[in-house]
Parts: sequence; structure tokens; C-alpha cells
Amino acid sequence: MNTFLLLDGVSGGELIFVFIFILLFFGSKSIPRIARNLGRGFRYVKDATQEIQNDIRNSANDFNEDLESEDHESSDSNKKKLEK
Repeated sequence: MNTFLLLDGVSGGELIFVFIFILLFFGSKSIPRIARNLGRGFRYVKDATQEIQNDIRNSANDFNEDLESEDHESSDSNKKKLEK
């Protein structure tokens, strides 16, 4: 899969122009702060996504364990009924 799908038709000169514009618009002191805040935001979203996935997996595993325990209990009770 092409990693740079969004940069398919962008040349090196256009990228330099964009970087110079960002440098002039935001200034050299605020760019690291902006990048740090963006990184924290991405990390927060990634952690929240991972937490939701773990919750879903745990719920599915608990549900499967409940089904298996009910299945074993019902088969044990059927065996006892047959033995009588």
C-alpha cells in the first residue's frame, strides 16, 4: 500500500513552499509546541481506541466463557437425568 497517498502529485518545490509558509506563519518557537500538542492528541486518540478494543475483546471473551460454562452445566445436568 502506498504510504504517501495524499502526497501523490506534490513535488519537492511545493513541499518546501508549504514548509516556508508554515515557518513564517507560525514562527520557529511555536512549531515545536504545535507538533508536541498534535502528537499528544494523536496519542490520546490511539490510547482511547486501544482501550475500546480491549473492552470489546474482554466482553466477547466473558460472553464466550459464560456460554461454555452454561453448556457444561446443561450437559452435566442431562447426564444426571439420564443416570436416574
